Amino acid sequence: MRLTPIALSAAIMLATVASAGYGQKPDDQIDPRSTSLTQQAQALSAQGRYSDATDLLETALAVDPRNRQAYIALGRAAQGEKLPGKAIKFYLEALKLEPNDLTALAGQGEALVQRGAVERAKRNLERIRTLCKGPCPQATTLAAAIAKGPPPEVLTAQRPEVGAPTSE
Repeated sequence: MRLTPIALSAAIMLATVASAGYGQKPDDQIDPRSTSLTQQAQALSAQGRYSDATDLLETALAVDPRNRQAYIALGRAAQGEKLPGKAIKFYLEALKLEPNDLTALAGQGEALVQRGAVERAKRNLERIRTLCKGPCPQATTLAAAIAKGPPPEVLTAQRPEVGAPTSE
């Protein structure tokens, strides 16, 4: 009997807290300062100022680490700096927040092609096509990147040397 008011208060509190975020998308809850920094960084990235954009995006993530768009923008900046391995990691962080983010899947696929992992990029393309259930720009962009193939320097690095000793 003595614990009934406490239990009732706890139940009301849990019901209130559980319904507070109901009906909102996760991105609706991102700190506006983080969103503003992300937009500024995207403008810098469009100008080719990847280092400055990266600094702003890291600040945006310090303000709100749930900002998926900041991770995607970091991936784009890393690709612009010709760092596909780093870009893949940033896209992976975005996909941890939202596994079905088409932009992150396409960006990661493009970075995989830059890295020479075309088969993995094709898996991303198939997943995008499954999620879209019709034509979508992310699938078209990634399909074009796959068709183009990895950069020549990646292909050269992957090709075995002629006359190299084999380990038998």
